[in-house]
Amino acid sequence: MPRQPRFTIPGIPQHVIQRGNNRELCFYAEEDYRYYLDVLREAIERNTCELHAYVLMTNHVHLLITPSTEFGLSHAMQDLGRKYVRYINHKYKRTGTLWEGRFKSSLVDSNDYLLTCMRYIELNPVRAGIVNHPGDYKWSSFKTNAANKSDEIITMHPVYQELGKDSEKRCYAYRELFRQQLDDKQIDEIRDVINGQLVYGGEGFKEKCEKWFKRKTRRGKDRRLSSK
Repeated sequence: MPRQPRFTIPGIPQHVIQRGNNRELCFYAEEDYRYYLDVLREAIERNTCELHAYVLMTNHVHLLITPSTEFGLSHAMQDLGRKYVRYINHKYKRTGTLWEGRFKSSLVDSNDYLLTCMRYIELNPVRAGIVNHPGDYKWSSFKTNAANKSDEIITMHPVYQELGKDSEKRCYAYRELFRQQLDDKQIDEIRDVINGQLVYGGEGFKEKCEKWFKRKTRRGKDRRLSSK
């Protein structure tokens, strides 16, 4: 059975997750994380994409990327994957695949949902019990979005920029969002959507996407999640 094409609209963010094969490590040392970020920056620049948030865990990654073209995201991930796998296989004298199949992605409705998705991504190390606060984790975009740490790989999304008139106000408003943890319903919805490679957003946004792509953006009528 042929694979369904991804939900992709140029200019609309995508939540991307890619896991190590069999949940095995994809980062072994600090220089691996740094190399991955260097290659990611090159890939998104080459394919005219913008990265708004990320977290690199030991055996998987989460990215929030806005492509400017229909195939920009796929091409960027292909470029990234090929170069990083070659690096890991050469460095650690291994062969074969590193990733668990194709990366998964879900279209993200910018209105009301983008900031929640960013929090979900940057709170991964907290949910995993690695750190108590997202600012304590080294390999994520939290310090850039919440404390204005310089990071040329990150492009601020317009929804993020609307949080304040200057960087100090934006960072403060963004930090305030983290005073309250995501609830189980929000976490389950994001996981359900990304695992199904569907659409994360309000009902109106999903309906527009269904008309545009002529296929379902959710798992079924009995499992449709409320946007409220």
